[in-house]
Amino acid sequence: MARVTVEDCVDKVQNRFELVLLAAHRARNIASGGAITIDPDNDKNPVIALREIAERTIPPDDMRESFIHSIQKNVEVDEPEAAAAPLLPHDRRSSPVLGRDDQSSDTVVDVMTEEQLLRGLEALTPSEPSANGAGGSGGGSGRDRDRDRDRDRSR
Repeated sequence: MARVTVEDCVDKVQNRFELVLLAAHRARNIASGGAITIDPDNDKNPVIALREIAERTIPPDDMRESFIHSIQKNVEVDEPEAAAAPLLPHDRRSSPVLGRDDQSSDTVVDVMTEEQLLRGLEALTPSEPSANGAGGSGGGSGRDRDRDRDRDRSR
């Protein structure tokens, strides 16, 4: 096959820089398993991509959209139409106000003292060092070492 030149492609994609970006993206797409739309003729992927652009087997607009989609970090999602997701009537809407809970809906309030909290946390703490060796120097938590040290001082 005759050699593909930039002039063969510039009339399909006017900007040479954009042509390079689109051809490179298409060549990567082919390398990752994308379908080839022309006879490869034992050519390398960049040449195949340029030949596809020159022969217009893939529309440049489709290649442009594919390229833009591949580099987007945040994909824009269209909001659903009003008919698809109807709004609540005004009488059923409640606008939350920060810092003001509805006390009538919270009928039971849990009250726990600091001492009860500490006892509950101590019950959850393992008394032996873990099997994965996370105990460090001698095992146990710092609270256990402090308690043992205080016990030894009182003797």
